[in-house]
Amino acid sequence: MSKQTIQNLQSEAISLLKELISTPSFSKEENDTADIISAFFEKHGVPYSRVGNNIYARNKNYQTSRQSILLNSHHDTVKPNKHYSMDPFTPTVKDGKLFGLGSNDAGGCLVSLIAVFLHYYHSEDLKHNVVFAASAEEEISGVNGIELVLPYLGQIDFGIVGEPTKLEMAVAERGLMVIDCTAAGRPGHAARNEGENALYKAVDDINWIRDFRFEKKSDLLGETRMSVTVIDTENKQHNVVPAQCKFVIDVRVNELYSFDEILDALKLNMKSHFKPRTTRMKSTSIPLDHPLVKAGIALGRGYYGSPTTSDKALMPFPALKMGPGDSARSHTADEYIYIDEIKEGIETYIQLLDEFI
Repeated sequence: MSKQTIQNLQSEAISLLKELISTPSFSKEENDTADIISAFFEKHGVPYSRVGNNIYARNKNYQTSRQSILLNSHHDTVKPNKHYSMDPFTPTVKDGKLFGLGSNDAGGCLVSLIAVFLHYYHSEDLKHNVVFAASAEEEISGVNGIELVLPYLGQIDFGIVGEPTKLEMAVAERGLMVIDCTAAGRPGHAARNEGENALYKAVDDINWIRDFRFEKKSDLLGETRMSVTVIDTENKQHNVVPAQCKFVIDVRVNELYSFDEILDALKLNMKSHFKPRTTRMKSTSIPLDHPLVKAGIALGRGYYGSPTTSDKALMPFPALKMGPGDSARSHTADEYIYIDEIKEGIETYIQLLDEFI
């Protein structure tokens, strides 16, 4: 790989990111950025396919007899918060930073992986196929994102998920389960001490949730944690005993527990009725002796367990979450990524894949 070649890739990636920033792409509204990515591939003579607002492509010399690696990141964004002091859709470079909505989460990762895919696209002596997918609806864990496009990609053996990790390796990721709960009581007049107070019943369960600790602690992700984040009754009158109280549990699961084990613990200890909204976002991990991780360690990259979820949770194969940028900047006002982080991201991805691809 010549210095000139990588400089060209870096320049094109940064230009593409500026175009993406200029184009709103809220979750479920990514049509225009999908068009931009499609046009970019057309410009480079790369055949691609589109499923919904997901774009995917395979290396030119793709062979079904080889193992395949997936390079994936998302092109949807959250909506800008009210504290922006800059236009979120005007890409602005200042002091080495590229500002704009989605620049850090996960535009920098996305364009870096597109550049890396182009780098390998024409190669004839690869040991592995390289498949690229730009996915939609990641920010809302939507069903029309990576889950929709995965069946079209063919056999995938392992992957890299581009998210801002400071180019450190997130080898494990917490799972997420949201549980809706309802405590049932009986209405009555507060002055006459009638009825059964559903709020008190809910509080009993909430106190148990607050104090309960799961035994198995992960070296990478720590404890599995439950938090009650919402509580509500339909009762708006001060003198009526509430007959029903609803609350929501946010469960962050380490890789040592299944969702069924969490639900079993609730069944044994809670009186309220409960139902999980979804069990899709499972905790995931990639073995430390996986060739991809070993290659990263050889390059001096550290590894850790990530507290946040990503499309990695929906992949039925080992995947490494890694990319330029810093997750602490995600969803913040005046979001940015350093230009040099994108350049380093492209170089690091290529160095990583060159070790075994």
